Amino acid sequence: MKMNRTTQILAAAMLGVALAAAGVGVAGPAVADDDPDNGIDVSVTIQPNTTGQVSMTVADNGGVALQEDGSNAAARQFVGTLPTVTVTDTRRPEEIPAGDFWAVVGQASEFTATSGSAPPIGPQYLGWRPRLLSDSSSGAVEAGEPVSSVISDGSGAPTVGLQGQELLVSTANSADEIGTWQVNADLALRTPADVAAGEYHSTLTLSLFNQS
Repeated sequence: MKMNRTTQILAAAMLGVALAAAGVGVAGPAVADDDPDNGIDVSVTIQPNTTGQVSMTVADNGGVALQEDGSNAAARQFVGTLPTVTVTDTRRPEEIPAGDFWAVVGQASEFTATSGSAPPIGPQYLGWRPRLLSDSSSGAVEAGEPVSSVISDGSGAPTVGLQGQELLVSTANSADEIGTWQVNADLALRTPADVAAGEYHSTLTLSLFNQS
């Protein structure tokens, strides 16, 4: 059978429509695979943009029970160790003002007897010898000078006790060194030899100062 040109075109068109309807051999547009199981979660936790600071912590402790050691005819002596004190400076160099410095000082209250009528023992009888437990990379962070009881321990340290604020650790220029430092101190209560027997308690208060 012969078909003219018009018939051939119409037949071809009809065949194309039939193939497309059957989905055979005819390319179509790409379809995205949006299966949620194929997704990748992208997350970020952004911390508050806070500035650094100088802070102080004291190691957990149940108090310091001084033990008698080194007594003689001139004085009775009771010794112990201050819990470790940690100072941390988290400031960036650009956050530290010129001339900024920090210091930790300590001051004791009088020792009061828990019972009886024994007179209190003044804080001037309690001395200490601070020790820097951490390295200071620049040497700018230093332990305070020893302080003796008013009854001298023979070391030549000032005999003033902890009746006033005495230096435990400090830096004269915060910008010289940033980091964390630990310090403690040997404590020595030296009383008159005839001190009244009994149980006494005092509070040693530590304070951190940061000034520019």
